[in-house]
Amino acid sequence: MASVDEIIERLGGPDRAAQLTAVGTEAIRKWRQGKSIPPRHWPVILKETGLTLADMPGGAAPEPASPDGRPAGATAALVLADGAVLWGRGFGAHATTVGEVCFNTSITGYQEILTDPSYAGQIITFTFPHIGNVGTNAEDIETTTPAARGLVVRDDPTEASNWRSDRSLPAWAASHGLPGLAGIDTRRLTRRIRDAGAPTGVLAFPADGRFDLVALAEQARAWPGLEGMDLAKEVTARQSYTWDEAIWAWPDGYARQEAPRLHVVAVDYGAKRNILRCLAAAGCRVTVVPATATAEDILRHQPDGVFLSNGPGDPAATGEYAVPAIRGVMETGVPVFGICLGHQLLALALGAKTRKLERGHRGANHPVKDLTTGRVEITSQNHGFAVIPESLPANVSVTHTSLFDGTNEGIAASDRPAFSVQYHPEASPGPTDSHYLFQRFVEMIDRAKAA
Repeated sequence: MASVDEIIERLGGPDRAAQLTAVGTEAIRKWRQGKSIPPRHWPVILKETGLTLADMPGGAAPEPASPDGRPAGATAALVLADGAVLWGRGFGAHATTVGEVCFNTSITGYQEILTDPSYAGQIITFTFPHIGNVGTNAEDIETTTPAARGLVVRDDPTEASNWRSDRSLPAWAASHGLPGLAGIDTRRLTRRIRDAGAPTGVLAFPADGRFDLVALAEQARAWPGLEGMDLAKEVTARQSYTWDEAIWAWPDGYARQEAPRLHVVAVDYGAKRNILRCLAAAGCRVTVVPATATAEDILRHQPDGVFLSNGPGDPAATGEYAVPAIRGVMETGVPVFGICLGHQLLALALGAKTRKLERGHRGANHPVKDLTTGRVEITSQNHGFAVIPESLPANVSVTHTSLFDGTNEGIAASDRPAFSVQYHPEASPGPTDSHYLFQRFVEMIDRAKAA
């Protein structure tokens, strides 16, 4: 039998041991103190060191795997299109779902992320380990029904610890038919996505505990992927409605905009509620229209400005009906502001092109430079497509750029009142760096009205 110290050294030292087993260095210290290593880490250790079960100190040997290769205690799996199987513990709804597997680097806001309609067609891997620790509530949602297809986390969601919580994450997920997978090495999965792009996968949490891995892999391979897919129609409002709820503030909660001075029509390609709240807080009466609204549908509301919302899917596919509507609005001189998918659709309407990113941008820590001011913003992002800056016509300039990879993050037209950004300015990923864009939109409307 090898000692704990010997095993740690064979793994490459404490820091490397912590990295390989996805624990903190404090856990390594406890291994040494207790002279044992929890059995759940043994498979990684055996693989990395060449040791056998007989060499492992402390604890009982893990139960043998089932005939399908399932480790003891595994109740759910993520099966990728290439046949790779990631076993873990299921929570939430007993369901089987297929989608693009992506990752999000946010430390907070998991409920807002899970209810962001822009995640339609995707299974979200959270890189932060403590997902579910503050539970869920009825206020921190971006839409009533989550559009994400599943979630993957490292640690089992713990008992909620927050005064605002009214339901645990597993119970909330189950109520929305959302399956979850815990207990896998999310660092390893994230590196896989980072290096090879977002794969298609099937998240299976069957109630009967039976897995047909061959069929699940085939289901993953058969899914067509997000490119060419119009998902805005799946998440948009079915009819027009008005919105007057403003942003949340302690201790009163959400405010109401009772004296708006401007009227904005928001085209809902998958709009988040907090976007509408920010528009209301900026002094706007908001009318929300479906994604399929024509220019005539939008203009009959006599808006002072038109907002193009975020949303999921391929902008080129949604653009089949959205681009003619946006062009019709711009021809009248009504100011236009777009974000996320709305940014991509505005670019298409102005004559540019978009492309699918290999990995996408998803997280609350993305630095973006505003080229008009030189200021750097820490932004919240969620997109898998991007505007090709080289395709922009001469009358459209780049206003923002990503400091991660140089991709386009904002544009503005020089011959008409229209601008957009790729990120989510309504979000508050710690700072509120990007809230100024709503005021910029309002000032553009004021200038247009004055002219």
